Amino acid sequence: MSEQNHAPQVEEQPITEAELSELLQIRRDRLQKMKDEGRNPFEITTFDRNSSATEVVEKFEEYEGKQVSVAGRIMSWRNMGKATFMDLHDHTGKIQLYIKIDAIGEATYEALGEWDIGDIIGVTGEVFRTRRGEVSIKAEQMTLLSKSLRPLPSKWHGLKDTDLRFRQRYVDLIVNPEVKRNFVIRSKFIKFMRNYLDNMNYIEVETPVLNTIAGGASARPFITHHNTLDLDMYMRIATELPLKRLIVGGMDRVYEIGRIFRNEGMDPKHNPEFTSVELYQAYADFHDMMDIAEGIISGAAKEILGTYEVEWMGEKIDLTPGWRRLSMVDAVKEYVGIDFGAISDDAEAVAAAEAIGVELAEAAEKTWGNALYACFDQRVEEKLIQPTFITMYPVEVSPLTKRSPKDARLTERFELFICHSELANAYSELNDPIDQRERFMKQVEQRERGDDETEMLDEDFLNALEYGMPPTGGMGIGVDRTVMLLTGNDSIREVILFPTMKPLAE
Repeated sequence: MSEQNHAPQVEEQPITEAELSELLQIRRDRLQKMKDEGRNPFEITTFDRNSSATEVVEKFEEYEGKQVSVAGRIMSWRNMGKATFMDLHDHTGKIQLYIKIDAIGEATYEALGEWDIGDIIGVTGEVFRTRRGEVSIKAEQMTLLSKSLRPLPSKWHGLKDTDLRFRQRYVDLIVNPEVKRNFVIRSKFIKFMRNYLDNMNYIEVETPVLNTIAGGASARPFITHHNTLDLDMYMRIATELPLKRLIVGGMDRVYEIGRIFRNEGMDPKHNPEFTSVELYQAYADFHDMMDIAEGIISGAAKEILGTYEVEWMGEKIDLTPGWRRLSMVDAVKEYVGIDFGAISDDAEAVAAAEAIGVELAEAAEKTWGNALYACFDQRVEEKLIQPTFITMYPVEVSPLTKRSPKDARLTERFELFICHSELANAYSELNDPIDQRERFMKQVEQRERGDDETEMLDEDFLNALEYGMPPTGGMGIGVDRTVMLLTGNDSIREVILFPTMKPLAE
């Protein structure tokens, strides 16, 4: 078979292995012919561009009749008798090329026979509008800059196999250019967040990814080995404890945007490697953190999308500032009908939870706080659609959080839920080293009972607290989930350029 490069690659059925092998050989033969004749495109080191496709199209009145140089990938090719049309895609969009032999010369026109859809080219020519009204470039000079040795996916409407899209993101971005929007928004969100915190006089810092203790969260870590020290180390599961050490050291406002690693399950909301921002502010509490979370997320939506209204997971979400703030006790009372505020006995609380089919984790103690949290986790979280801060978590599930002065069973903590997804977690940080040690020991006991996701005992962190940490507010925001919200994507893999994938079987 011979590859037809003078028409769009439209095929109703995927090509067979034998056909693909032949197409690959055709392209390699064309490249070898060019090399043999001293026209190796890979020897070209640069091309001087002065315009982009989208700029020329959107500012046609400024460019009409002027000569421009653009570069990009050939995405379609149509022979129309005396003229040839190509669609060229660059990093901004697409523009049509109009090619005639008398304009580019016979030698170049003949060389087009060695070019293919997917090749990267540079073009210089005059901007005009065709009789059909399409802004185009009348080619005067054309240069092959890189040879594509693999044909693009056979279905012209794009690569639709989601597994293959994530494995070969580079092909996904080529044939599904709308995917790029997700990552442009991601970049803009991170930039907005940095600017927001920088303007509040926060300092961006970097803390270790490898640690001798996995702390700051309840999660199973990845374990690696340092050969020189002959020491097992943990990929960080949070940046919390190093950042709070900096608060002790007098850096009153710090944040870090970085990768976190948790050796846990994978689903539409979870990837083993993800991005978070953690921030800590001395002389602040969890109420201040709520204001910051609301300001960052609603502000980003307004600046990046131009609206507070977004659609996510089939729901219309209103991010207009003034989000609901609801204690966990009140949330369970409202959505489940159990008033834990009127219950003081552990056994009564556990019985109330079990009466509605809520089960406590096997390793969890049968306490009022664990019963309250189980009811929330299993019956309430799924019902939280509009932005809602759930506050005042039980002390059993908040080992790093300051107790409530009004109720010692609860802590000054919140989680932010939007469309039954947790986007942020924040505390009034526990700064009492004696209380902190007791909480850590409870976690150690739970770990010994078989819960390998509980906190490890961090003696150095306790040592830091003993030097004195001021009252502090701290928060973590999931960057990936927030970008899912802003882009309207239901899967975390759509907003991570290279998500974790199981290797293909040999």
